[in-house]
Amino acid sequence: MLLIPRNALSWGRRLHYRLMRRRTVISGAGPISALGVGLDAHWDAMCSGRSGLRPMTTFDPQWYPCHVAGELDAGAFKVRSIVPKSYRKAVKVMCRDVELAIGAAAEAIMHANLQTPGVDHERGYPIKSERLGCHIGSGLIAADVNELTTAFVSSRGDDGEVDLRAWGTTGMENLTPLWLLKYLPNMLACHVTIVHDCRGPSNTITCAESSSALSLGESMRVIERGAADACLTGGAESKLNPLNYYRQFCAGRLAEARGLEPDDVVRPFASDALGTALGEGGGLLVLEDLEHCTQRGGTPLAEVLGYAATQSPDHDGLGATAEDIAAAMTLALDSAGVDPSGVDAIVPFGCGIPAIDAAEAEAIQTVFGDRASDIELVLTVPFTGNCNAGNGTIQLAVATRCLQAQSLPARMNTGTLTGDLKAGPCDARDAALQTMLVLSASQGGQNTAVLLGRTG
Repeated sequence: MLLIPRNALSWGRRLHYRLMRRRTVISGAGPISALGVGLDAHWDAMCSGRSGLRPMTTFDPQWYPCHVAGELDAGAFKVRSIVPKSYRKAVKVMCRDVELAIGAAAEAIMHANLQTPGVDHERGYPIKSERLGCHIGSGLIAADVNELTTAFVSSRGDDGEVDLRAWGTTGMENLTPLWLLKYLPNMLACHVTIVHDCRGPSNTITCAESSSALSLGESMRVIERGAADACLTGGAESKLNPLNYYRQFCAGRLAEARGLEPDDVVRPFASDALGTALGEGGGLLVLEDLEHCTQRGGTPLAEVLGYAATQSPDHDGLGATAEDIAAAMTLALDSAGVDPSGVDAIVPFGCGIPAIDAAEAEAIQTVFGDRASDIELVLTVPFTGNCNAGNGTIQLAVATRCLQAQSLPARMNTGTLTGDLKAGPCDARDAALQTMLVLSASQGGQNTAVLLGRTG
């Protein structure tokens, strides 16, 4: 009997899988953040070294250590001007997260040169509704404080405290009938699929900063097995409201940034890192079967070569272990059949939270060894803030443009660096790029790694 080593057999199966699966590419990108709407706005700002972080105006953050955030300028985006006229009544039941997803979807579809009922794009390719899926990462959406306060005030008992019996009989009557429909996490995918008539497989993933990449992974599998030709995939979130901001403060994630200039707050991989600043945004990508994309005349922007996810134990909201992040990277490279020596640049999470940065840095050094100090890093959080469930989409979109442009944007970091990673400040520069690795390490402990490759 011929005995085949187990590692050889597993390698053979992986090779067979890579040869048989449908190849997936990114054919459209719609990032949205404090830098603006669309990939051009993000690329131009990052290449010029212009951060979107500024003093917060969404609410008064005086009780918190961080007064800086990545807010999308009100004049740059109005959801009512994006949704079809027949759907504008639904805007009143859209929370901020849904609005961001709606804007990102329209931008991604236009960028991919597709046509759906939700965009006025006559020259775009009219993709079949039943062949268009949708997978969107979402956060745990916090209700509007004013809406809740009205209900709570009417629920007080004789002692002035909220009485649950009164809440159930009279308090809830002060909430609008469709109140809950604004805040369910699946409402992002719900509204996007209705507006764009996506009748393929759809899902919502709520795993903090890894949500976008986990959604991409699901979209990739859906396309690979032939259940759809294209998917809207990514994530969006805003934690710039009192309840969510308070949760992040309690988790010890916010930077101690009183008295600092906005550009000085987020310091990835630095010995004097202070924590992170929050942003609102994220984005959606069009993930598509390569053959379908080329046959319809689309432009593959980058190919998804490899993908993997792992889990770290998380007991304090700062969960990330170097071992598990390294495992995600190794598995993603393995699924693509790419050696660590074949990675040209990395887009890490790089959020400025010391514990997470330390784990991510150790993981990079574990996987790449002596090469770790030579690999270029692209940092997005100093420009946009941590956009949580949508953060990964911004990272992926920027990596896609890097591969297209064969260049890297400027890097912002005012911290004192530790270790040998290329995380210090520098200007935009040309680079020979064939592959880029995009990482996330989330609150909750989920880790992802996505390997993108150059097309054309």
